[in-house]
Amino acid sequence: MTQADLEAARDRLVPDVVASGLRVLFCGINPGLMTAATGHHFARPGNRFWPVLHLSGFTPRLLKPSEQQELLSYGLGITNVVARATARADELSADEYREGGRLLEAKVAELRPHWLAVVGVTAYRSAFGEPRAKIGPQDRTIGGARVWALPNPSGLNAHWTAQTMAEEYARLREAAA
Repeated sequence: MTQADLEAARDRLVPDVVASGLRVLFCGINPGLMTAATGHHFARPGNRFWPVLHLSGFTPRLLKPSEQQELLSYGLGITNVVARATARADELSADEYREGGRLLEAKVAELRPHWLAVVGVTAYRSAFGEPRAKIGPQDRTIGGARVWALPNPSGLNAHWTAQTMAEEYARLREAAA
């Protein structure tokens, strides 16, 4: 895929992978350009979401981004805080995060997942006005769902290894069982 293909993808919306009553609705920050170009969540090769999901025990095998619809059979889904695709999350404005949080709350209220797992504590803080939030379960609910802030699986998040991320995701899996 060329850089021109990626840039052309900026205006594409990436469909959510959702259903009513999911065990866990994972919520990314926003689609990256590779995700927008392919229509598959967490599609960038360096992103660790799919390996971490498997290592944590959420899926019985390592899924490819193109197999994202299989998540529904495990009671899992994916959405984003902000729908706009960017090369980097730091291109998003504070207003976009807040508006995304408002829209996400309405989506969660409609879909009624048991858990909302925001993949990126900074996105959670920005979208929901929780500046001191830490990784792990949160005290509040959103749209009726319990909330867990997870580490961002982007390859840019060097503070977390795939293994330490998988341990945190497994804590959520156990809580959601």
